[in-house]
Amino acid sequence: MLPAQRQRAPLSQVSGRLLVALGVLVATTVIVWLDRDGYNDNAGGGLSFLDAAYYATVTLSTTGYGDITPFSDGARLTNIFVITPLRVLFLIILVGTTLEVLTERTRRQWRIGRWRSAVREHTVVIGYGTKGRSAVDTLIVQGVRRDEIVVVDPQRKVIEQATLDGLTGVVGDATRTETLLRAELPRAARVVVAPERDDTAVLITLTARQLNKGATVVAAVREDENAPLLRQSGADVVVTSSSSAGRLLGMSMLSPHAGAVMEDLLTYGTGLDVYERPVTRAEAGRSPRECADLVVAVVRGRRVLNYTDPEAAILQLTDRIITIRPAVTPGG
Repeated sequence: MLPAQRQRAPLSQVSGRLLVALGVLVATTVIVWLDRDGYNDNAGGGLSFLDAAYYATVTLSTTGYGDITPFSDGARLTNIFVITPLRVLFLIILVGTTLEVLTERTRRQWRIGRWRSAVREHTVVIGYGTKGRSAVDTLIVQGVRRDEIVVVDPQRKVIEQATLDGLTGVVGDATRTETLLRAELPRAARVVVAPERDDTAVLITLTARQLNKGATVVAAVREDENAPLLRQSGADVVVTSSSSAGRLLGMSMLSPHAGAVMEDLLTYGTGLDVYERPVTRAEAGRSPRECADLVVAVVRGRRVLNYTDPEAAILQLTDRIITIRPAVTPGG
């Protein structure tokens, strides 16, 4: 399911068709009545406005009882070049719903095919509950485009909400390979595993890592004891939601100010933010303490070095640094 596009309400669409059909009927009635002398009524007498409306109705609906017929050249030419196109238009309006459904299906299949051929290096978020939504919000704030995020969830209503949020959605069980293939996970750069159950997270991580060896996989679990299983399954980073929340509660109890600072760091876009960036040429060969930002760690290769680690005393051009800096407000 691709991001939802704005559509008119069904009642509005039906009302619009009815108005157009009524307009065609009125126009045909007026045309016939203006040329009433060119028509023959088998019942005798001249053609009244009611007779013209009756003829327009049976003609546009292709019923054609034959009790009123055009006999003059002008009336017949009008039927050929004016009323017949109106009849076709009237029929198109009547079957418009069916045509619209077929057109929409074709358009949707075309959009899906185009998306599959273009999607690369995207982010797959498995589970669109509280954790999944928060992860998506953070990614978007950090600059990831909505069309680069694919949400996978077994509940159709959840995926419909994701598409309304401007994201691409896949309905299905993420423990199954077929579902992850529909999300184009083998070509993804990042995978967020955030289901409701820990055992489900382990199975999803195993399947995701089997399909994509190079993607960064971040998984969330409720219990600490399940974190090693996720790491063994291939997760690069494991976040334990219950213990992390507990530690924050304990810290806030003993030191409310420290808890407030940690909450600030966890809330992206306000106060202070944790940010990872490459080392600049001006910073290479210097100490992390000489950087403009507050450096808390250095990423060297696959290792994360604490700022107090002797190996991190001198920055290298190939390093990346994790810093704390003031949040950048939109437009700032």
